[in-house]
Amino acid sequence: MNPSFSALAHLLQLASPALPVGAYSYSEGLELLVHEAQISDAPSLERWLSQELQWGAIRLEAVVVVRAYEATADATVDKASRLSYWNQWLSALRESEELREQSWQMGRSLVRLLLELDPTLEPDLRACGEPCNFAIAFGIAAAHWKIDRQSALVGYLYSWASNLVNAGVRLVPLGQTAGQKVLLNLYPALEQAVVVALSLPDTALENCGWGLAIASMTHEVQYSRMFRS
Repeated sequence: MNPSFSALAHLLQLASPALPVGAYSYSEGLELLVHEAQISDAPSLERWLSQELQWGAIRLEAVVVVRAYEATADATVDKASRLSYWNQWLSALRESEELREQSWQMGRSLVRLLLELDPTLEPDLRACGEPCNFAIAFGIAAAHWKIDRQSALVGYLYSWASNLVNAGVRLVPLGQTAGQKVLLNLYPALEQAVVVALSLPDTALENCGWGLAIASMTHEVQYSRMFRS
């Protein structure tokens, strides 16, 4: 198989909404924000997602994808130690139980799937420890399948944005065309998030995620819910 075709096909599979990891069941606080009318239309949804890409925890998730990718691809480093460190670091970063459980549940599902699809991934997937966060498993798979780092990040962040736009379409509600316009308008923020994730040093790993944290914690006790988080 042509290497460039193989890498692109693997990336599309990892980023596909059909990937059976349960991403569709999470709103990452959007359900609470819509319930409280803080998000009520396409512009407010776009503004929230754009700010998350610029300042929120998703930009640090993207950095962790890069760190997992690099640890997997570099034969000169202590792979197990690096993967375990970043996996624990990302677990500790989560501000709420819902967000942490989401990352772990999606990670477990992706690990199980990857072991079925490509058993040669097992040593690297086991090296990160249990539970393995979704971003770690994604980075390991991307490196193993020789998807370049930039493309892997585009796929990861696009998948995140697409899932939350779809959640917004259902919750606000918005029309499908309006949702696609929101996604298209997010492209500059997605591109900038990729640039940042590829260049951010370990000493600058910080975010402003209090809005998401409060929304997630409040969502845990929301009376009626469509989404798990």
